[in-house]
Amino acid sequence: MIGSTERVLEHDDAAATVVEQWGTRGPLLVCVHGITSGRKTWARFAEHFADRYRVVAYDQRGHGDAHGVPGPMTLERSLRDLANVLALYDDAPFALVGHSWGGAVVVRGGLRTTCERVIAIDPMIHVSAGTFGSEYVEDLRPVFAVPSIEREPVLREMYATLPAIEIEGKVAAMLHMTIEPIANIGIENGVDDGRWDLRQDLVGYPKPLYMALADEPDSVVYPEDVTFVRERGGAHVTVDVYAGQGHSLQRTDFENFAKRAEAFLGS
Repeated sequence: MIGSTERVLEHDDAAATVVEQWGTRGPLLVCVHGITSGRKTWARFAEHFADRYRVVAYDQRGHGDAHGVPGPMTLERSLRDLANVLALYDDAPFALVGHSWGGAVVVRGGLRTTCERVIAIDPMIHVSAGTFGSEYVEDLRPVFAVPSIEREPVLREMYATLPAIEIEGKVAAMLHMTIEPIANIGIENGVDDGRWDLRQDLVGYPKPLYMALADEPDSVVYPEDVTFVRERGGAHVTVDVYAGQGHSLQRTDFENFAKRAEAFLGS
């Protein structure tokens, strides 16, 4: 196991999070997790790349060690938080890597930073009106209804099929979470009103972007949006559908994903 270092970051609104770094040399990879995940859910990815890169991850608001930060949960606030993390480093990130909600953050973040490349894993680029509450929030209420003091065995059973390092990451992310930050992503961004739509960000994307997508029907990227990106993303965008894999393909098909990510980062 490769060691890591941690530091507390106070955002520009005084909200605190924890930033973790694996590796001490090489280009900077900054990782942004999705809903119900946290910085430690990147540990397997980070340990794989830490001999060549400095891999950085942090807890988004409401998650992991930032579970006590109630918000705001807007996409704009998430982008400002990403900028605060990047400001800790003297050099620009070589790549932004994000999953799901974090995938949306890095897609738009890639347009606002001087990073060279972007990896978006099954990114939440578009959510149909009226579906966020039912598909993203209600399914999670039962686990968050379990008191934190009793929740750990529930989480370990939920993720029992994953490798131990992945289970520990999910426990760290979800043990003290509540449902409110997830619900507020929907409320504060008008998601159920149809206002979560990053498709235009992808038109003619100006730098190399690797979109690693789950297979239908387990992807959060609608089939028509996959077609949209293929047709309008431009020469810099690579769309790669992982056959038979679900939304968290970076966990369930790790070796394959890591190999393809290496090729993209090194090409």
